[in-house]
Amino acid sequence: MSAINASGISFAKYRTLRSFLALYGVMSVLILALVGTLYYESMKTQMLSSHRLAMQLQSESYVPRLKAWLENGIDLSTFPEDLAYRTALYGYDQELLVGNLRQSHYNFDENIALHNGFVHLIIPLSPYGLGEYYLVFETTDDELWKSQTLRNALLFGSALFLLFAVLGFTLSRLFLRPMNDAIALLDDFIKDTTHELNTPVSAILTNIEALQESELPPAAAKKLNRIAIASRTISTLYDDLTYLILNHDLAVRDTQLDLSALLNERLEYFRHRIEQKQITLTLDIDPEVILFIDTTKATRLVDNLLSNAIKYNKMGGGITVALHPGRLCIEDNGIGIPETMIARIFERYTRADKSVGGFGIGLHIVAMIAKEYHLHIDVESEEKKGTKICVEWK
Repeated sequence: MSAINASGISFAKYRTLRSFLALYGVMSVLILALVGTLYYESMKTQMLSSHRLAMQLQSESYVPRLKAWLENGIDLSTFPEDLAYRTALYGYDQELLVGNLRQSHYNFDENIALHNGFVHLIIPLSPYGLGEYYLVFETTDDELWKSQTLRNALLFGSALFLLFAVLGFTLSRLFLRPMNDAIALLDDFIKDTTHELNTPVSAILTNIEALQESELPPAAAKKLNRIAIASRTISTLYDDLTYLILNHDLAVRDTQLDLSALLNERLEYFRHRIEQKQITLTLDIDPEVILFIDTTKATRLVDNLLSNAIKYNKMGGGITVALHPGRLCIEDNGIGIPETMIARIFERYTRADKSVGGFGIGLHIVAMIAKEYHLHIDVESEEKKGTKICVEWK
């Protein structure tokens, strides 16, 4: 699974927006199709009504001729033809007796119908006292109404589409406003929290470093070590929150960074936390692996991968860190990630296991940095077996 398209706004927002727009788009297409179908049927009915009127008027002069022909005996050779329309006579069994239609008629339930480009008017002759016969008038459909229908449909359909697009944009903004407000509120809370954390965390770490330089009884040293671990955890969280909130205001200085030296430095930084959980550390780090990246951002990327491997590991577990040119992999045998959550772990404020503390921003920061520097992130994880995250670059 690869992490791509990370941004400062939660992926959930875009997923929600896509779902809304997909549903809105389908509904808009269905409405346009329904309106188009109704308009087409309306124009077709209008065309047929026009032909019906003309044919009925013509039948008033033709039926007397047909009546005279029937009364003089049915001589098929002298069947009267109409000058305006092609005609045909069908019997009571609806079988053709005589006529010159170009398209055979088969449905006598309709008064007028369109068949393969021909308009047929069906006139029962029983009301005229001529028996159970059917007279059919035929004319060619010039299809001008179809051209007009298509032209009008494109014109009004485009206008309706633009109206739906504007309405959809407006509705999407209203739809996302509660989520945007919630994200903004949470961001403001984090910003205020980080501001308040800075001074006490710095003071704690400074005093811990001073105390560690002095001789202390083993029991006191052990307690101080626990305080140091907790303080460094808070400090790492503070660095993540500061980066997340102030990312756009930080000065970026990309350099040819010795990633091997940075990785060893950050492993030393997390040493107390690793020892506290009795984690076995396996290292395969090539010397002088270079990556062109900002030092602060590289630190955040490494710290979050290491922190997650420690945080979501089990007591007495193991972590393997491998660094080779173009590839950094950190693997643990901890709790793993549920299959349903793997696709979402890079979303802001998303945590695969809520029993473990944190804001759910670590991997989101990793994805942000990966996007900025065109790094490829691959995740392999199985629940209760562990997780392997690899960062690759060219």
